[in-house]
Amino acid sequence: MQTLLRFLDPYIGLMMLVVAAAALLPARGAGAQIAGGAADAGIVFLFFLYGARLSPQAALSGMTHWRLQLAVLACTFLLFPMLGIIIYRLAPAGLSGALRTGILFLCLLPSTVQSSIAFTSIARGNVPAALCAASASNILGVFISPLLAGWLLQRGGVVLSFDNVVDIILQLLAPFVAGQLLRPWIGRWVQDNKKLLGYADRGSILLIIYVAFSKGMVDNSWTNIGLTDMALLGIILAGLLAAALSLTYLFGRKLMRLRVEDEIVLQFSGSKKSLASGLPMATVLFSGPQLGLIVLPLMLFHQLQLIVCAILARHYGARAEAA
Repeated sequence: MQTLLRFLDPYIGLMMLVVAAAALLPARGAGAQIAGGAADAGIVFLFFLYGARLSPQAALSGMTHWRLQLAVLACTFLLFPMLGIIIYRLAPAGLSGALRTGILFLCLLPSTVQSSIAFTSIARGNVPAALCAASASNILGVFISPLLAGWLLQRGGVVLSFDNVVDIILQLLAPFVAGQLLRPWIGRWVQDNKKLLGYADRGSILLIIYVAFSKGMVDNSWTNIGLTDMALLGIILAGLLAAALSLTYLFGRKLMRLRVEDEIVLQFSGSKKSLASGLPMATVLFSGPQLGLIVLPLMLFHQLQLIVCAILARHYGARAEAA
């Protein structure tokens, strides 16, 4: 229970409060333009920080476990997109098109860093390998996820224009590369001020959420979403997480015959998706009143994966202690 409560982050409650604020007091007119400009600046700031934090040396050093690292990347950028395509095509017709797009977009994102490492540690897994796998996933995800989104979502009817490509380069890739290049000089400062910068990047994400949901409220796009849609979305996301956890377990144990410590890395690093990377990417890739609906599956999946993986990690840790 203590492990579960640890990962029931109060930050999720803040997200819900921001959504409520957007519903009651959405940004309009000049206020919407100011909030949108601030959100764009926040996206640049977030990806600059990601570049300054993530160590390419850590990702490269872990490639000695190349089978494990390739398996994590395959689960993140091959298995999950395949599951997303299946859901996108087979989802009931009554489910909103924006929610279906959001589910597919969720499946294209990189893994998390902090929670993948934390859960692996609790489960008594291979923590250095988890660090390498999560870092590699996020570094590659800055490039791979927008490319996959541009290909798969456009085939699904979501048009990504030349302006979207320019925005991806200017708001995602350029700040990330700048952070990587400046890391030798500012990396230590970023590490020493991790707590302060953590408040700043979480605040940026809250602003992005507010802007996204405000657009939907102003244009009344939420009026078409009912309780049936929300219940169906919850069932689909629970099934997606169950499939990801089950398949990563089977791949690690039955197919690859990994050590238990490495199985744990594959399961926790290969089954999760990053809210911190996904929200800014969605803001750059999508525009209009449907943005709030598109990011809703990601927000729900984020909390679901934390709860389920916290319970699973504690189970693995207790089993290791007993052994």
